Amino acid sequence: MASHWQLMHAAQKIRHGGVIAYPTEAVWGLGCDPWNRAAVERILQLKQRPMHKGMILVAADISQLDNLLEGLPEPLRQRLANSWPGPNTWLIPHQNRIPHWISGQHSSVAVRVSDHPLVQALCRLTGPLVSTSANPAGRPAATSRLRIEQYFHGQLDAILNAPLGQRQQPSCIRDLMSGALIRG
Repeated sequence: MASHWQLMHAAQKIRHGGVIAYPTEAVWGLGCDPWNRAAVERILQLKQRPMHKGMILVAADISQLDNLLEGLPEPLRQRLANSWPGPNTWLIPHQNRIPHWISGQHSSVAVRVSDHPLVQALCRLTGPLVSTSANPAGRPAATSRLRIEQYFHGQLDAILNAPLGQRQQPSCIRDLMSGALIRG
């Protein structure tokens, strides 16, 4: 696990508009403050990813997503609660509560409550984060710090060095309203 100092340093970078790399459950991720448009645009540029595709938000616990979940029927909230923390990303209606640079062209936003201890600790310091795989478009997701350096040498504000989680695949993505599996 990253040291307390490393976590505090990364959180400070995020609060000041920085972009960081950090290990998640299965692959390395790039993260930033989802409310900071310039930081999100920087991630999109690093990944060579168009804004219209949207971004995933990750949180330490379900309460960090209360604003987005407000007004959801109780059975749907319970479906989320039963699947988190863990490798489940859900597309939920955002009801115009998040910026378009996060939702892209979609009326929903992808959200996940991580079970990775480092991601949870970081989100407790910063609030929910953008969480997208650390790779340029068309390249494999980074599974090592070396790959992070190869892809993004000198372009990140911090790299949290810690082990990946034990998962072999990134989280599955499901639509909350229909239950449909989008990415397995």
